[in-house]
Amino acid sequence: MVNQICIASLDMKQVLGVISKGAAQSWQMESRGATMVDSKFDFGFAVDWMCKDLGLCLAEAKRNGARLPVTAIVDQFYADVQNNGGKRFDTSSLITWLK
Repeated sequence: MVNQICIASLDMKQVLGVISKGAAQSWQMESRGATMVDSKFDFGFAVDWMCKDLGLCLAEAKRNGARLPVTAIVDQFYADVQNNGGKRFDTSSLITWLK
């Protein structure tokens, strides 16, 4: 319910201002939080490159019998971003998958 309230009715810039002062503080939060809220994704490491790298990781894991279920799920999320026009967006654009 808290998640739905945050998504539906709170000012995301104010939310960022509050949560970035506590345990959620990170480089990603400080550097990409506001740009993510503004749907600006023309920075950093492109989704295409992340998908390539995750594909390499998953192929190697399959080859050597390692299990990477969470990585496989994240790879699918990035593939969705790619398929919806986000190929050259930076990796913070993964937030668009949640919208």
